[in-house]
Amino acid sequence: MKRLKIWLIWLAVFLLAGCAGGEKPLEEGESSYQVYYLNPAMTRLAPQEYRTRTTDTDLLIQELMDRFLKVPADLDCQAALSEKVTYQGYKQEDMVLYLYFDNNYANMRSEREILCRAALVRTLNQVPGVDYISIYSGDQLLMDINGIPVGMLSAADFVDSISDVNAYERAELTLYFTDAKGERLFPEKREVVHNINTSVEKVILEELLSGPEQPGLEPTLDSGIKLLNVSTNENVCYLNFDTTFLNNPLEVRDYIPVYSIVNSLSELSSVNRVQISINGSQDVKFRDSIELKAMFERNLDYIGEEDEQTDLQTESYEKSNQS
Repeated sequence: MKRLKIWLIWLAVFLLAGCAGGEKPLEEGESSYQVYYLNPAMTRLAPQEYRTRTTDTDLLIQELMDRFLKVPADLDCQAALSEKVTYQGYKQEDMVLYLYFDNNYANMRSEREILCRAALVRTLNQVPGVDYISIYSGDQLLMDINGIPVGMLSAADFVDSISDVNAYERAELTLYFTDAKGERLFPEKREVVHNINTSVEKVILEELLSGPEQPGLEPTLDSGIKLLNVSTNENVCYLNFDTTFLNNPLEVRDYIPVYSIVNSLSELSSVNRVQISINGSQDVKFRDSIELKAMFERNLDYIGEEDEQTDLQTESYEKSNQS
């Protein structure tokens, strides 16, 4: 009997501990969101659960922003936004949420700003119907440290290792450029070092826009094209360009720019298909011939033979010697 009482006591303690430590189930009508703050040292993101019954999109955005801006007293966290920055409001148009801050936003230390950017996007990207976030400092679109517009962002733009904003990694890429006639694609191997907070997919697009390095190859995309957003989900890479993509002035066949992108991205094990949008819309044609609403897959028919590429390199070498 004594052993039975002891066993029952231990069972009660175990059950109480399990109830105390387990997650409280959602009540009827409740939804759960993660609001992102910073840890006390302000070196990494610290997500905290927030539950609400609010379903109206506008009210939910306001509610999450209020929670984001003011850390509850019982949480051992820091606000991601500097106290010197003033939040001025938001505007939602279709799938894009525009956030407006005063000029002090752009004056935050770069490490703090990157973390704040990630916290904002990860928090608000959870709102149904909000696919992209665009951040403004004063009346200007947010720029990165190189003076390039950050553009529209989604949670997928920030990898899980956001905690170390100064960490870099090396990647070996296979990029596809074209020949002087603009009729065939040829691979160029390139090794790059990039910040781990930038997705490899975005790095690939940036490298394609910068043009080829290998002799004999020509660019497939005009350097003035702006990539607004890139994200990958379930092996589909979603790209969003501005309208300059449609006006590519390079004298190449219509399929060359599209499959330069698709074949380059398809070299990644995480990408099987590519969806291209223009300002968030897929209901457009590239050069009035290629429907962008279709999902694109790797196409080997447009890739030239290895000996053709060797001839291109030889020809380029001979021309450089003659000049």
